[in-house]
Amino acid sequence: MSLPPLPQVPGETLFCPGPYLIGWAVTPCLLDTLVAAGLLAFIVTAGFVWCFRIVKDSRSRQPEESEPDQHVPNSRTPLLPQTRSSSQSQQRHSARPLVSILGRIFTPIILGTFLVDLALNFYQATHPDLLSNVTRDLAASTLANTGQSFAWLVASTIVLFADTLDRHEWRGGPNDRLPGCVKMFWAIAYVTESLKLAMWGATMMDTQIDRIYLAIFLIRYTLTLALIVALVISRMSHADSDGTDDIESQSATASASTPTAANTPGWRDTWRKVGKLAPFLWPKPFRLKLLVVLCFVCLALGRLVNVLVPLQYKRVVDALTPNPEGTRPYFAWGAILLYTAFRFLQGGVGLLSSLQYWLYIPVGQYTTREVSVRMLEHLHSLSLQFHINRKTGEVLRVMDRGTSSIGSLLSYLAFNILPVFVDIFLACVVFLVTFDWSIALVVFVTMVLYIFVTIWITEWRTKFRREMNELDAATRQKAMDGLLNFETVKLYGNERLEVNGYEEAIMRYQAADFKSSASLNVLNTAQNAVITFGLLTGLLMCAKRVSDGVLTVGDFVAFLTYLLQLYQPLNWFGTYYRVIQQNFIDMEKMLDLFEEGDAVKDAPNAGHLQIRQGGKIVFDNVSFSYDPRQPAVNGLSFEIPAGKTVALVGPSGGGKSTVFRLLFRFYDVQSGSVKIDGQDIRSVLQSSLRSHIGVVPQDTVLFNDTIRYNIRYGNVSATNEEVVAAAKAAQIHERILTFPDGYDTRVGERGLRLSGGEKQRIAIARTILKNPSIILLDEATSALDNTTERLVQEKLTALGKGRTCVVIAHRLTTVVDADLIFLVKDGAVVERGTHEELMDLHGAYYGLWMRQLGEQKEEEMQVQEEAEGQGGQVQPGYHHH
Repeated sequence: MSLPPLPQVPGETLFCPGPYLIGWAVTPCLLDTLVAAGLLAFIVTAGFVWCFRIVKDSRSRQPEESEPDQHVPNSRTPLLPQTRSSSQSQQRHSARPLVSILGRIFTPIILGTFLVDLALNFYQATHPDLLSNVTRDLAASTLANTGQSFAWLVASTIVLFADTLDRHEWRGGPNDRLPGCVKMFWAIAYVTESLKLAMWGATMMDTQIDRIYLAIFLIRYTLTLALIVALVISRMSHADSDGTDDIESQSATASASTPTAANTPGWRDTWRKVGKLAPFLWPKPFRLKLLVVLCFVCLALGRLVNVLVPLQYKRVVDALTPNPEGTRPYFAWGAILLYTAFRFLQGGVGLLSSLQYWLYIPVGQYTTREVSVRMLEHLHSLSLQFHINRKTGEVLRVMDRGTSSIGSLLSYLAFNILPVFVDIFLACVVFLVTFDWSIALVVFVTMVLYIFVTIWITEWRTKFRREMNELDAATRQKAMDGLLNFETVKLYGNERLEVNGYEEAIMRYQAADFKSSASLNVLNTAQNAVITFGLLTGLLMCAKRVSDGVLTVGDFVAFLTYLLQLYQPLNWFGTYYRVIQQNFIDMEKMLDLFEEGDAVKDAPNAGHLQIRQGGKIVFDNVSFSYDPRQPAVNGLSFEIPAGKTVALVGPSGGGKSTVFRLLFRFYDVQSGSVKIDGQDIRSVLQSSLRSHIGVVPQDTVLFNDTIRYNIRYGNVSATNEEVVAAAKAAQIHERILTFPDGYDTRVGERGLRLSGGEKQRIAIARTILKNPSIILLDEATSALDNTTERLVQEKLTALGKGRTCVVIAHRLTTVVDADLIFLVKDGAVVERGTHEELMDLHGAYYGLWMRQLGEQKEEEMQVQEEAEGQGGQVQPGYHHH
């Protein structure tokens, strides 16, 4: 097949003949063959695949219809069998909403342009005299002027749209793809069209037909390219998520409670969560609201100045440039002063921008403060189960990152992202009015393409940032665990083990950081390529008009100034979007924490607990379990008389501590009831319930503050004299006075500067200061030596007079004087009575008593032997427990 002669445009020279020759040679010779082959392949293969899927779908639904009793996760029957959970399907749809939106919006536009082209060409062929000159120009600039068929673009768009539907509507998965021959045809056709674009760039397009031709083509080309990039980026992101499906199916329980990179909700869910923060984002004080208004006034003035600076620069250049009539340039000192004033107001370091950020400082501080306080308040309102299942270091890290990211997010959205879009709109208006529509179109297409590329690639690399954040939190948690348990690490000599574990955590974090940094370089390169393309195209078009005398040198300088001025914030748009994306990621887990509901809530009509009978406690057929597979207590029933001391004894894991937690209402019973003086504790306020109960836990944890603060924590309104009195009652006053700072001595992290006995006596003093109606003692004297234990026991006995006192004891010798003893085993009370009554039964309590008595004698003999071996001297500082 011989090639037609090389076309020439009258009065034009080719500045880039290579692309022109390639496009001219490929398009007329190969395009018809490609169109025929591609359309035939599309019709045959797509029809075969869809028919096969319909048959397969109808067969796959038959078992489901024949088994109505079988449980299905969704009430709706899917069009095709689904192999993944509905939550994962929803995740895929929420993770890629942009692709479906673009496919549904752009495809009708593209197809519509071709339908118009076909109609115009049909009328031109049948009724040439009925068409106006404008219509003829429009028709000549599209399909029919060269006799070449662009039907391949219609076919490729159909393939693209069908593929989008196939992925998002019919199957929802990336593994069911249309045959490769169709996509190969589509790819070759689009490359051909790209070569034609290069061919059009070879001429300067002086005629109106060429401009119309290019404008119509650019619409189709840009929209189709947007769909291509959307699908490619979407598939890249989707392929990464598919690799974790097996892992997700094995850890569904953990994934449901803790958001990860694989199951992080989409943007719609994120915005829904952010909506919960709306009351904290808009300041309540009138002064701060006024500051926000002034900030936006500065923002609007800044946008106006951005428009005036290039125009004023144009006036200065035109005044200093000789005109064709030979008039000498004049000294435009007024225009120069005005330009300098505009520059003083403009930019990130300009007066308006500085004033705007200065006004926003108290607003940002207010937002951060409000969110931080509400976050901590919410954490304190959550149940004990939440805090047991979460690591403290991780929660604090999430809180710190989330609260700091909110102020940054608002600042970037209001003062960086919003101005970019306003500047883009104003730039298109200015270019359309000052220059012409073709230059405005090039600038608009470049900016839109830049934003699309930035968003898509940033969405793709989001998972790397999430993974890096999670590994960063794990690294910090690893270091914190070792430091918080410093004494345990030393006792077992595992310093090297902790260091090696921390080093491995850092290496995993750095591997994730490398992926994040590498993907950032990909984004930067793509952004630079788009900006360079737009800058080159715009400058060439503007320079051509200057050489033709249509525009002045001042217009060229104004165009260049405005373009660079516009590209500067646009170039930062990628950074802004990445920062916003990072802030959203950092906020995600904090927003999830805000959505954490309290498992234990006050009833709507809950009132205050009224102690009418002295604190009578009744457990009525109570059942509760931490794990459904293993009940903690099952049908537990007992009654603690008011003003009596009752001891709960028994083997570890029998349910004694669970009784304390249920009584304190850290958990709600799953069946039965717990009553105090006839009032179900679920019907009273938790704050009121806990104000009447004092507890001395077995593992006493003190705040990193002074001794005075830790004792006063039981009653924050207590005086110094009352604090001292409580310390004396707990037999700790004399010991406190031996410290250099006395009651102002800081106890260290978790009270590490004090011994176990000292910490426990401070906890007892705290409870004494609270003066509760009901006292819970969980091994309250387990860390004391025999002498101190006897003294403290006397004080606790005196404190418990007239109060209901519940004691958990491992050593039975500490509860022999209790009014009543319950032996709890396997979540139920198996024996009850006084010490003498239980010993007379010769049952489980008797056996436990005899076993402890034998162990105590062996321990005493061992201590005596060690003392004799050391010359009768006991090591100083040793306390027999």
